[in-house]
Amino acid sequence: MSDAALPSRSAAPADGAAPSIRTGIVWDDALCEYDFGPFHPMAPIRLTLTRELARGAGVLDRPGVEILPAPVASDEQLRQVHDPEYIEAVKRASRPMEEMTAEELDDLIRFGLGGDDVPPFRGMHTASARILGGSLAAVDAICSGQVTRAVNFAGGLHHAKPSSASGFCVYNDAAAAIRRALDQGEERVMYVDVDVHHGDGVERILWDEPRAITLSLHETGERLFPGTGFVQDSGGPGAQGSAINVPLPSRTTADEWVRAIRAVVPALVRAVRPTLLVTQHGADTHQLDPLADLTVTLEAQREVMLLMRELADEVCDGRWLALGGGGYAVIDVVPRSWGHLLAIATGEAIDAAAPLPEGFVAAAETARAEHGLSPEPGIRTYGDGRPLAVRDWAGGYDPEDPLDRSVQAARRGIFPDWGLDPYLD
Repeated sequence: MSDAALPSRSAAPADGAAPSIRTGIVWDDALCEYDFGPFHPMAPIRLTLTRELARGAGVLDRPGVEILPAPVASDEQLRQVHDPEYIEAVKRASRPMEEMTAEELDDLIRFGLGGDDVPPFRGMHTASARILGGSLAAVDAICSGQVTRAVNFAGGLHHAKPSSASGFCVYNDAAAAIRRALDQGEERVMYVDVDVHHGDGVERILWDEPRAITLSLHETGERLFPGTGFVQDSGGPGAQGSAINVPLPSRTTADEWVRAIRAVVPALVRAVRPTLLVTQHGADTHQLDPLADLTVTLEAQREVMLLMRELADEVCDGRWLALGGGGYAVIDVVPRSWGHLLAIATGEAIDAAAPLPEGFVAAAETARAEHGLSPEPGIRTYGDGRPLAVRDWAGGYDPEDPLDRSVQAARRGIFPDWGLDPYLD
């Protein structure tokens, strides 16, 4: 069977929602303390509303679901992926602004702390370390056998580098979780990032680690932050082929996005055969997101989440850690997207045409009023009302289509490293 010709997945879970499948969901109200202020795009209301939607949909009460803690990571845990000098800088940035001199604020800039993207805020270190600690708790629960799957939708802060903050990200919980899994004996971990932005921080931290394979599908760095993630970027000298990048054209549609992912991800996951799958599900690929240029729908995001679960079940005995990430339509899109993720991770997927719980609709309307936004009475279902019509890659690619050219270039650059034929597999 062609890896690209996977059928559209139904709402029924591959495991039949078997009681033996246990899923951990990381949550602590303190996760919302990761807050850059009222005018920053990454508003914590996206987390609060996601939890409200999951609660209203009954996802949190499903059999086999347990809430995992989000402890504040220790300095020793942070040092697995970040430089000590940087951690100390984040701690300095956590003080009240009025206690810092102009010279101290200027010094923070060299660590990426300051300006509009990552402005310092009181308690920054603790709030950031808690998100990373939540992802460590999730991966620990999987590695110990406590759960089979886990979700930290507050995580996925994939831009943070060893010695600097970047792109709204202070500490890199995704890279830390992967490093922790390897330290606990995982043979190979595969990270699949479908955020609209390149997962540059995770790639950088794991650049020389052959046991960690990072795969990022994102809007091309020629047009979008962080300006990286090209096909030729394929890993360090001792880990060639471990970094995989699939840059996509701006204005890629929902059908094209799913087509690209089907054309690349299943074949590579099956070739790599990881013992743990880690995925990042930034919702900023959506057509309403204000910070990017793809035109993806919730139906498409749901389809890709189902694909990731299917691959984890097939290749990794179901062992799957799913993370959140970007997403800046914080009321209208992000909670619905991650609501799908939580439903899929815990059992039966929710039909995209199903009505949203009234409690969530009321909470969203209240949030809109508090943020000075006009009501959006049309948003009443889990989806966008746009069914998918995806062309399977097995039918051939169109050399005049920009999306197909990008995907085929990526397949030619990547597939041979993993013993795959870019024209057949």
